[in-house]
Amino acid sequence: MRIRGEAATIAGVTVVAGVDACRGGWVAIVLDAGAFADSISATTFARLLMSLEAAAAIGVDIPIGLPDEGPRAADLAARTFVGPRRGSVFPTPPRSVLQAATYAEARKVLPSLSAQSFALGKKILEVEACLEERVFEVHPEVSFAALAGRHLRHPKRAWNGQTERRHLLTAAGIVLPDELTAGRAAADDVLDAAVAAWTANRKANGQAATLPAEPPLRDGRAVAIWY
Repeated sequence: MRIRGEAATIAGVTVVAGVDACRGGWVAIVLDAGAFADSISATTFARLLMSLEAAAAIGVDIPIGLPDEGPRAADLAARTFVGPRRGSVFPTPPRSVLQAATYAEARKVLPSLSAQSFALGKKILEVEACLEERVFEVHPEVSFAALAGRHLRHPKRAWNGQTERRHLLTAAGIVLPDELTAGRAAADDVLDAAVAAWTANRKANGQAATLPAEPPLRDGRAVAIWY
């Protein structure tokens, strides 16, 4: 089914979504009353939001709130939180770096910039261009660690890591079907979107927390990773 057009909350049942960037655009996992309801893909974040009109909260694996300089408190706190998976938390570059025309020009501003962080810049600015109050930042490894109550044992692209993460989701009542309507997305992107939806459900129900615990504000919005 497509989750659109109806009220976000019906008789206490809340529709939420988790989103991850993937090859060709974006993938979303939708939950209804905490259980899997749908998977949606779109070429742009704006188009994805149009398909998620009913979602009360949308967690997206993308930095929201760019630093003027130096590392964000959210990224530093997330690296500590995930322990052995800290390498999955990339430092968020300043806006001037992301707006550079080429990677070479960006590295003149920030020599330590990784190619992956620069490539993610277009996605960061894409989300920023159509931010809504219901859209907030998550980091999948933070959410999975919170869901597990411990550090995860395996990286997400390994078979053992994907099995570990799918079992955690299933135990939380999020049973992903073997076939998805958004089935072209990579397995790790689907799992990341699913745990982002788990966090969105927590946020919609007032159960989520932030890294850092007392986040700074930018333009009236907390610069934080929710879990």
